[in-house]
Amino acid sequence: MAIAQDLSQVVGVLPACTGLGIPRATFYRHTSERPAEVKKARPRPARALQEDERQAILAVLDSERFADKAPAEIYATLLDEGTYLCSRRTMYRILAKSGEVRERRDQLRHPEYKKPELLATGPNQVWSWDITKLLGPAKWTYYYLYVILDIYSRYVVGWMIATCESKALATKLIAETCRKQGIVPGQLTIHADRGSSMASKPVAFLLADLGVTKTHSRPHVSDDNPYSESQFKTLKYRPNFPARFGSIEDGRAFCQDFFPWYNQEHRHSGIGLLTPADLHHGRADAVIAQRQAVLARAYAAHPERFVKSHPVHPPAPEAAWINPPAQPTPSEKSLQ
Repeated sequence: MAIAQDLSQVVGVLPACTGLGIPRATFYRHTSERPAEVKKARPRPARALQEDERQAILAVLDSERFADKAPAEIYATLLDEGTYLCSRRTMYRILAKSGEVRERRDQLRHPEYKKPELLATGPNQVWSWDITKLLGPAKWTYYYLYVILDIYSRYVVGWMIATCESKALATKLIAETCRKQGIVPGQLTIHADRGSSMASKPVAFLLADLGVTKTHSRPHVSDDNPYSESQFKTLKYRPNFPARFGSIEDGRAFCQDFFPWYNQEHRHSGIGLLTPADLHHGRADAVIAQRQAVLARAYAAHPERFVKSHPVHPPAPEAAWINPPAQPTPSEKSLQ
């Protein structure tokens, strides 16, 4: 193989391998690295413009007359006047070499949106609100369901159905819900996505007047508003949820049955199988204590049926997060 390597330096890899009967793959596997290929300088075409010609063309392109015109327009104008300097492509090359070609349009530059990190350790600290469509009686007809949800207790604190998505209606619903829940300035944060109603100025002005902090999801991110999305799924997966509502009154009648059930009777798996109302109104400890007493009696009656240990009811949640901070890895902890 050393002979092949020495010979390749003289005649090249392909002739050396062909003459010695060695596959090139074998040659490359047994040599530490391929010999560097000598990059030959590209010869200057005979038809290329001379440097003084290029500078003369650049002077025309940069002249006051043509400084704000595209090369295609300059090219056509000069042809109309009986002058040919060069092709349109050559004009672009000359401008590019001089650093004078760039995007002229004012294009939208997307900022980097910060990931919202919200913590609620009790009711009426963080609300999430959103709007979902309900199908109407005919194709392309919809009703709009506005829902405001407490992320800690999952309690629906306010809802409304309307025939349109309206910032005025959203403002009215938020103001009325804050009044009913007794929200004081500095107490509450309201989170929503970046829909037109959610990001509207009337809503922003209202929240500022109420002393409520507002946050928004990042664009095109599906998990920045998980509690509202989960609640809408519960709504639409109910067995009696219709394919279409015959009228807005039908939609309101359905929701008037659904939301009391959701708040008062729905045992929510995300909050220790408590109802949202129990957690929102401070009845969680009493409910858990009563359930734990039932479990204790069941264990005392038949301990052999509980193989692992004494049955324990799941506790009430201590906190609810939207995008909890990332936990440090073991290696990061060791550096702290």
